[in-house]
Amino acid sequence: MNEQSAQPVSTPPHAGGQPAVHGDDEIDLLELIGVIWEGKWWIILSVFLFGAGGVAYALMQPHQYQSEALLAPSQEEGGADISGRLGGLASLAGVRMGGGGGQEAKIAMETLKSRAFLIDFIRRHDLLVPLFAVEEYNREDGTWTIDRSRYNPETGQWLGEEEPVAPTPWEAYRKLNNMLNVSSTDDGLLRISITHQVPELTRDWVAWLVRDINDYMRDEAVTEAEQTIAYLEAKIDETSAAGMRQVFYQLIEEEMQTMMLANVRGEYVFRTIDPPMMPDMPSAPNRKLIAVLAVVLGGMIGVFAVFVRQMVRSARARSAPVETSSSA
Repeated sequence: MNEQSAQPVSTPPHAGGQPAVHGDDEIDLLELIGVIWEGKWWIILSVFLFGAGGVAYALMQPHQYQSEALLAPSQEEGGADISGRLGGLASLAGVRMGGGGGQEAKIAMETLKSRAFLIDFIRRHDLLVPLFAVEEYNREDGTWTIDRSRYNPETGQWLGEEEPVAPTPWEAYRKLNNMLNVSSTDDGLLRISITHQVPELTRDWVAWLVRDINDYMRDEAVTEAEQTIAYLEAKIDETSAAGMRQVFYQLIEEEMQTMMLANVRGEYVFRTIDPPMMPDMPSAPNRKLIAVLAVVLGGMIGVFAVFVRQMVRSARARSAPVETSSSA
């Protein structure tokens, strides 16, 4: 009888054959709510501080304006058809025929975003001051002021913390490239936009970019056509075969058509569908969104801090009995 009473009593397994989970290991939703409620003032303080900081940051950011132009490739399909018919003969003669309108537009688009083109664009239009030394824009009278700590307009000298240093071409390129957005639509159109503090400048710069890329591609086409014609004329003098001479004459005629179209057509590679206009409303910053994100971030950090504080307190409470028993 004593032997039966000495036998240990086994604990029945939990459903499914797993041991029972103790209540201390379970996440109690009510306990979490209680922790949040206990630290509500810390959370409110965090939300207030981050919200105030977000509003202050948003108000300190200057208005940014954006102007945009919508363009379409202006090359006609006829030139591409002629190039396709004569391309094989031109390759035999050692001449590279230009691609169709689509290829020309792709080259122009990549050229527009290239370092060499943008650096030369900044130099031609003298854009260093509006790129780096705009302090603020007055919407009332449409004027903008120069940051005299960066640039002295009377002497034309750039100022620095230690010595006068003008922005380098690389710095100017990165600055303009951050303001510029060039993208193509699904239907083959091109969008060019500039974002800047001064709305008049955004309109002017987009218009200048469209004009300059057309002029650049026109000059490239005319120069290449002139070189090709000179090469073909030399080939005509070198050959006596009537068939080859006829091919060379056809190629020369094609290059002369290219030169004529380039000189006649104002918008050589891109035709303006929607010209840039001076924006009347700022596009950035979105001050409401900045304030809302700051409030949300403050709430998240506040809740996280309250949970960390509770975890530290719980760890200290669990270690206190152990220290007391060991000292006893």
